[in-house]
Amino acid sequence: MSHSADFSCPIPIQQYPRVLMAHGGGGRLMHDLISRMFLSAFSETPAGTSHDSTVLPSPAARLAFTTDTFVVRPVFFPGGDIGSLAVHGTVNDLAMSGARPLWLSAGFILEEGLPMEALWKIVCSMRDAARSCGVRIVTGDTKVMEQRGADGLFINTAGIGAVEHSLTISPMSVRAGDVILVNGDLGRHGMAIMSVREGLDFQTKIESDSAPVAEPVLKLLKANIEIHCLRDLTRGGLAAVLNEIAEASKLRIQVDEKSIPIREDVHAACELLGLDPLHVACEGRFACFVPAKDADLALSILQADDPAARKIGEVISESPIVLLKSAIGANRILDMPSGEQMPRIC
Repeated sequence: MSHSADFSCPIPIQQYPRVLMAHGGGGRLMHDLISRMFLSAFSETPAGTSHDSTVLPSPAARLAFTTDTFVVRPVFFPGGDIGSLAVHGTVNDLAMSGARPLWLSAGFILEEGLPMEALWKIVCSMRDAARSCGVRIVTGDTKVMEQRGADGLFINTAGIGAVEHSLTISPMSVRAGDVILVNGDLGRHGMAIMSVREGLDFQTKIESDSAPVAEPVLKLLKANIEIHCLRDLTRGGLAAVLNEIAEASKLRIQVDEKSIPIREDVHAACELLGLDPLHVACEGRFACFVPAKDADLALSILQADDPAARKIGEVISESPIVLLKSAIGANRILDMPSGEQMPRIC
């Protein structure tokens, strides 16, 4: 929920409407930026904290730890922005280990000249996303670069989560006979970014699928689903993930094109841009590998969260390759994406 502070940047923008190099220089302006902008949004206590590290209790015998850097352009896009994306992306990486996300760090690389109002909107978006995910942003850092050095801003995040199960969720746990599920329709994040960047106007508005996925993963674990592998479908999309898992597990994967949930407007946008939707990044979607005995229950849990969740294929034998059964019934190899199709979408 938005707060009244959301509508007014806490930095006195009449004096400093844009980020200055001095905001990263270690003096009064940097102190004001950190205390008024970041601590006012992220700190759980009114006074905040000012120290080089934070001390956290260990909530479990095993912890998951991840880090990521977000360089999306434009920083505001349909369905989200770089702030919420940074939180969702890091929370989702923790969830792919079956971890309960707890704490995040946030490092900001700001470009000189970035409007303070834009920065405040992004900070508020991060704050609200963290609250909705049940995580705390507990430490951070800020640097300022010269103009044309950072496309406005970059955000680096790290996350820690508690592993409260005994499973080994990894590509090496995949077995022949496993069923492959996805938790919703694919490709919307990449197409939302590209539609803004290229100035494309479609009949329907394509919004990013950026969202946290920890809750459905924790529901699977609570139901005692024997999860073998989880992977979020970010850069390279579904095709990259399936190829990476096939290579790591040394097993053949078969997927059915007709079963893969892709919206018609996303299909149309991909055709217009000459892209394969199976290579397009998502930011709130994952592939889940489970034994056949658990597949129906797992799918029902995922569909309760998103009715577009589907069973899309299975692991069938040795030989590390991914085969796609087309709509007309013919098999073709689904390759790893080649080259850089869509730069800076996450």
